Amino acid sequence: MTSAISSVELVCAGQQSVFLAGESGPVWRVVQGIVRLDRHSGPVCQPVQLALPGDLIGIEALCDQPYQLGASAFTPCRLEAVCSEDLSMHRPLLQQALLQHMERSQDMAQLRTGSVLQRLAHLLALMGLNVTSLGYAQPGEADAIRQALPALREVALLVDAKTETVCRALAQLLPPRSRKGGPVRAVREWSAAAPGRLASAWAANVVPLGAAA
Repeated sequence: MTSAISSVELVCAGQQSVFLAGESGPVWRVVQGIVRLDRHSGPVCQPVQLALPGDLIGIEALCDQPYQLGASAFTPCRLEAVCSEDLSMHRPLLQQALLQHMERSQDMAQLRTGSVLQRLAHLLALMGLNVTSLGYAQPGEADAIRQALPALREVALLVDAKTETVCRALAQLLPPRSRKGGPVRAVREWSAAAPGRLASAWAANVVPLGAAA
């Protein structure tokens, strides 16, 4: 997996590290995709929060502190560095981070409580997928949703469930896989147009991001 970094932008493949706890760096704004924030205790990785397009991560940098949590790309993502040299920008950035933390904490609670089916439905909604009509989706659309998801083990870690349980729940949410060959024609597209929520659009000729489990 590779990443590309410029003075203002960072592009990460799915499951790639964005930064590690203890490192120092700038505040980052998620432009596309989803970033997962984790707390590591030895070999144990504990997901703490997700960051969606428009969200800020690494806000500790405004206080000249190292990152408290590790960050990795839950899906392929793009981030931009936020200039924090202007002290007049610190207050609005901290205000955004506070409100964002409150909303993302609620999201995380929904991803860790209730039935596994409910947890997955909320995750798909955060990814911008039309979960209200999944039961009526065409097989090609269901295939595209599966391809947009990270590996099942990553999904299972996030929703605090066994991999086989996640697999069974997805089978309930989605129609059977299409038996037709060739590329999947219906995929969702990440957008940065709606901060705090992934706005998605189905496109007929875009290669799906991510990899099937």
